[in-house]
Amino acid sequence: MPVITFANTKGGAGKTTAVLLLATELVRMGNRVTILDADPQNWISRWHDISAPMANLKVISYVTQASLERHLDDHRATTDYFVIDLPGARSPLLSKAIGLSDHVLIPIQGCAMDAQGGAHVIELLQYLETKVGIKIPHSVVLTRVNSMVTTRALLAVKGLLAQRNVDVLETPIIERSAFRDLFDCGGTLYTMDANRISNLDKARENARFYAEEVVKRIVKNQTALSAAHPAASRFVAA
Repeated sequence: MPVITFANTKGGAGKTTAVLLLATELVRMGNRVTILDADPQNWISRWHDISAPMANLKVISYVTQASLERHLDDHRATTDYFVIDLPGARSPLLSKAIGLSDHVLIPIQGCAMDAQGGAHVIELLQYLETKVGIKIPHSVVLTRVNSMVTTRALLAVKGLLAQRNVDVLETPIIERSAFRDLFDCGGTLYTMDANRISNLDKARENARFYAEEVVKRIVKNQTALSAAHPAASRFVAA
């Protein structure tokens, strides 16, 4: 049961939208998903409260540094994927969640401020690898990308990430009205009315490609880890 953590120390990077799209697509693929909502804004929990009950999806609210590991232990038997939504800030919870993760996704918009927030997370991951010997797979997902325009700022962010040899998902999350409306209407992209939401088919396709790419990376990383260390396990000090 992989643990996928979304982290960017700057708020407004499209993190919670990326969490929701991945989680609901994983459920659509037939997986049991538990979202741990550790963001004080509680957008995922609010979305869950206004949505119809969804089989195979649980949302746990008000997750803290003290309760995180307990929630993971309590739900392992009934979960195929854990997805953690962290606060958009530096905190001890950030370090703990990352240490317990199988993959970290770093949502970044095409602007310098978002890139800096993502850089904080990347630096922490690099510190864990060089100083503590814990290598945690991670990727950047570009968010709120304009489908029609490639901005100079976005190109600069891509160039910076390439210089640092950071893995970037080939599928960005495009700026779509359907993604925003999820938090107002509840439900998923597949319960929305295509006659009322523009480009809903493209939004569904974008979410599907994004989730499939994430799953492929996790499967690849777990296969490589199993081949190298058949009995491997990671213990992280609290």
